Amino acid sequence: MYSVLILTLNEERNLPRCLASASPCDDIVVLDSGSTDRTVEIARTAGARVFTRPFDNFASQRNYAQREIVFRHPWVFHLDADEQLTPELAAECRAAARRTDLDGFMVAPQMLWTGRWIPHCTDYPAFQARFVRAPHFHFIEVGHGQREAPHMRMERLQTNYLHDLSSGGETEWLEKHRRYARAEAQAHLASAGTLRWSDLLSRTPLLRRRALKRLSYAFPFRPALRFIYQYVLRGGFLDGRPGFRYCRLLARYEGFTSAELRRLRTAAA
Repeated sequence: MYSVLILTLNEERNLPRCLASASPCDDIVVLDSGSTDRTVEIARTAGARVFTRPFDNFASQRNYAQREIVFRHPWVFHLDADEQLTPELAAECRAAARRTDLDGFMVAPQMLWTGRWIPHCTDYPAFQARFVRAPHFHFIEVGHGQREAPHMRMERLQTNYLHDLSSGGETEWLEKHRRYARAEAQAHLASAGTLRWSDLLSRTPLLRRRALKRLSYAFPFRPALRFIYQYVLRGGFLDGRPGFRYCRLLARYEGFTSAELRRLRTAAA
């Protein structure tokens, strides 16, 4: 068996679906960041153990859970409240939890917009470290998210988890990504000069995407270029109307990031 960790902050709308998807697991832990709605009540009613820690960033939050919470099982699946396990993924995790020679597994999400999977404009499969061993697995913060520390021994699971990108509607998505833009701009300026040109030609899609992202900061008209990249070059047009709407939002996100970069550079001048 394995444990499940869910990060929350005012997630009373999304949490029931997330908890239901993890219900076959006998150890569900919620790490809350100070919710003022019914999130904690919902979690406890479902039988989850609840802990609280103020949020600073995703990597620190997950690392805190790995170090400070005693899980019932050595393997932990990390979820956000707007994500869900599937029965197929749960079965694969049960089999993978027998491994003792790895630190973690990368898992790719199926990202949904208004109930439809939009694989092309979300760069599927975009693998992330999600099924990991506690307590020694270590995350590092990258922009507004996290990834595995370089020395972690990783493999990939074949099954996906679900991520509902539109659960709060466009208004909530935009507000959340304004915050992400601030974090991403700060991270970019802090790591200036670290682009490895060889990564642009890497056989690993994740390395290519990260290198291309870093290079893109040097381009003008980034919002328009992001739309063209996701909708045309990555085939977002194949995802129908949900894909078009999501690509427009990604373009706006690039605008937020560019504006924040200009603000930070002006303040530092």
